[in-house]
Amino acid sequence: MHKLAVIVVVGLVVASCSSDDASTDTTAAPAASDVATPTEPALTEPATTEPATTEPDDTEPDDTEPAPTEPAEFEFAGSIDLAVDDADRCEVVGVECLLPFPSDALTVEDPAAATGRRVAFAVESMPVNADGVPIDPSRQNRNDGFSPGSAALVLVPGVDIEASALAPITDIARSLDDASGSIVLDATTGERWPHWAELDANATDPDRQGLFIRPATNYAEGHRIVVALRNLVDATGAPIEPTDAFRAFRDRLETDVPEIEARRPAMEQVFADLEVAGVDRDDLTIAWDFTVISTESLTGPLLHMRDDAFSRLGDAAPTFTVDTVEVEPGDGDSASRTVIDGTYDIPLYLEGDGSPGTGLSLTDDPDLPSVNGTFTARYRCQVTDASSGADPGAGLVYGHGLLGSERQVTSAGPTLLAQNHNYVVCGTSLIGMSEDDTGNAVDSLVDPGNFSTLADRLLQGHLNTLFLGRLMKHPEGLVSDPNFQSEAGEPLIALDELYYYGISQGGIMGPVSTAISTDWDRGVFGVPGVNYSTLLNRSVDFDTFQLILDPAFPDKLDQAVTLLLIQMLWDRGEGNGYVNHYGDDPLPGVDRKVGLIQGALGDFQVANVAMDVMARSMGASVGGAADEVRSTDVEPFWGIPRIESYPFDGSATITFDSGTALPPITNTPPRDGIDPHEDVRRAAAAYDQIAAFLAPDGMVIDTCDGGPCIIEPRE
Repeated sequence: MHKLAVIVVVGLVVASCSSDDASTDTTAAPAASDVATPTEPALTEPATTEPATTEPDDTEPDDTEPAPTEPAEFEFAGSIDLAVDDADRCEVVGVECLLPFPSDALTVEDPAAATGRRVAFAVESMPVNADGVPIDPSRQNRNDGFSPGSAALVLVPGVDIEASALAPITDIARSLDDASGSIVLDATTGERWPHWAELDANATDPDRQGLFIRPATNYAEGHRIVVALRNLVDATGAPIEPTDAFRAFRDRLETDVPEIEARRPAMEQVFADLEVAGVDRDDLTIAWDFTVISTESLTGPLLHMRDDAFSRLGDAAPTFTVDTVEVEPGDGDSASRTVIDGTYDIPLYLEGDGSPGTGLSLTDDPDLPSVNGTFTARYRCQVTDASSGADPGAGLVYGHGLLGSERQVTSAGPTLLAQNHNYVVCGTSLIGMSEDDTGNAVDSLVDPGNFSTLADRLLQGHLNTLFLGRLMKHPEGLVSDPNFQSEAGEPLIALDELYYYGISQGGIMGPVSTAISTDWDRGVFGVPGVNYSTLLNRSVDFDTFQLILDPAFPDKLDQAVTLLLIQMLWDRGEGNGYVNHYGDDPLPGVDRKVGLIQGALGDFQVANVAMDVMARSMGASVGGAADEVRSTDVEPFWGIPRIESYPFDGSATITFDSGTALPPITNTPPRDGIDPHEDVRRAAAAYDQIAAFLAPDGMVIDTCDGGPCIIEPRE
């Protein structure tokens, strides 16, 4: 481990908390000064054609997918001489090998895959760290598509977002306008997709400043997405011309590059899809498509682990121990509680002993892990005086914060809920992203090829969480021990009630455990968001990790690509891969799932915009007098249905305001004022609302007197 990495690890534990092209065109060939280069697009007079328009479609897409639009037969309009390097392994329509990203140009056909495609990154195309080590793409190459929440990243030096009519983060609705300069199209359904555009505010070199097109709600798994940018201009209004490789496709110019011609039918399909959506190919500066990973490829490994592990467990309870029992007297303002620590056993699906840095055991199948012995996990529970034999507490599985541990079960949020509303709270370390994994997280930023071990261990962490839930609700589980019984031998945990509550990282990861659980269906996700590739640059928590990433990958564009690459692996154990499966689209083997999202306005650690993406993707409705909440947006909580009356049955998102300044509208962290991240969990309005939701007939209630949820900042 690098010396700086060691310093950062110690600090975190203490805190706990290129393709070149040149061309000659036999039809209207440009002058040499007008030919696009990899770093500076050529500038010519603006196109005179007005953009074709189409009305936004606000209706729900039909369950039956329309037949794909077949591209029309055509004749070449001319020819163009291209000198394109590495066309066999790069995306040639942009000015960087991996950009635009994601792209089906970086995949291959695979009839065995659910999507019919397989990611196929070449190691020679990957970002290289300061030690000269390229990112190992072998695990990404097992995916049959790209992340459902992935930003589209493209390099267009000099582009002006406002002048190019690209929708900003403050006005997502503009992305569906007829005149929008960016079009994102679900080509599987024909539906226009809402999004926002932003330049990387962290970039230091204008010629290397990435342009992100971020989906406002996650894409449907297994669908094909088309991204198009048209009539782009710079700050002076001068048009930005496409690369010559893209012109070869757009203008039907024949080349002698086999890879270009082999791709031409796919690009004609892109243009045909856009034509149906009212987009004229002549207006395009760049366009491409990509395939979203299938549900099978995304969730298959963890669902396989769940099914196999619980099949081995059968009707029994997990084996467990009780190691320490500590009775803590109340302080006058709080009830006394008993804190119980112990261990329990789970089938192990990691290599070796499952310690940090180990990957999945893939000895029998390259995609589905096999059992490799037993893992012993730690747990902590707190039982307060609110629980008794006559009135046992509802079981509550708790998800800890960033790189935390099971010890956070006794922190403020779960304690206030347990004391005031009679829950017995238990938690375990979410291995993969627990305090024990801090060193491996740092190593994975220096060498992102190692990141698969973090993502793999997360899957085991979620399985451990599921087994803890079974241990809590099984009559031969925790309640079989006298420490979880009243003096009369009655259970202190209600075996017919089990729920989930997670805060921060626990709110981000909780949608995974909840989505796949066969033992609970309701979860509360405190100050959460999806996905990490969107929120990391927006979080003060990433400041320390940035000290590792900067020397490892000094170029900010390489950093942006790297975060999107690791998101492809993170998805299998992060909420981003599972939020689509709440409401009416549950995963196999489970009932309908509902979630309550509680956010902190101006959160320094988990960006509000990422919380809104989670809410839209989950199908949540927004309460708390949404239209009166302070916001920089033209329409606060755009695209999220309003709760019209209470009590409300379904998933919901509520934002609590403790007076912090509004967050920046760039991909940078809030730093003005005091971080409100910990305010929500301490507010009676929040934990009273949680208690009404986490109940057998749970509903979302209004605890804010019909107005915005205004709370006091913590002392």
